[in-house]
Amino acid sequence: MCRATGRRAIAVKCDIGSEDEIRAMVDTAVDQLGGVDILMNNAMASTRAPFVDSTTDEWDESMRVNVRSLFVSSHAVLPSMRERGGGSIINMSSGAADPNITGMPPGYLTYSVAKAAMERFSTALAGELAELDVAVNALRPGAVKTEQSTHELGDDWDWTGWKEPESVVPSVVFLAAQRADGVTGRIVDATQYGTVWP
Repeated sequence: MCRATGRRAIAVKCDIGSEDEIRAMVDTAVDQLGGVDILMNNAMASTRAPFVDSTTDEWDESMRVNVRSLFVSSHAVLPSMRERGGGSIINMSSGAADPNITGMPPGYLTYSVAKAAMERFSTALAGELAELDVAVNALRPGAVKTEQSTHELGDDWDWTGWKEPESVVPSVVFLAAQRADGVTGRIVDATQYGTVWP
């Protein structure tokens, strides 16, 4: 899609839990594309298990991929964003982080904690990066039928009410264009874009 619009796109293999690989990925983007204006943190470790069956290793893997990577990747892109006069960081969250939602299905404890940490990271980081004209927001996409969700839930799952990935694009495009004088430090829902927010 990017190339179809005349833009250049590259793919870089990266273990998003590895600081060295994250920094190498960012260096590659800077070297080949000229810099970084937008960071989308959208990786997720599928470490779901009922609490009584879960392990410390699963917990640590979730925090390594879902939470630690936020710090490392945001830190890695900052020099380029500073040099380019600003940027936008978008962290893909989930309704599972909402403290008002109780009774999550078994197996979502670690995931919910990781996404809650992501949202707190986003709102706190926004204030710190405002002077660099970098916006930071967390986006809850709603129920989206992705390859990952299909793999986890199966083709026979009742997908009624689930959205296609394309439905999230307008809200992502809007947030990508933000800087510190616009929408920043917010936790927003893609399904409410154009109605409740901006």
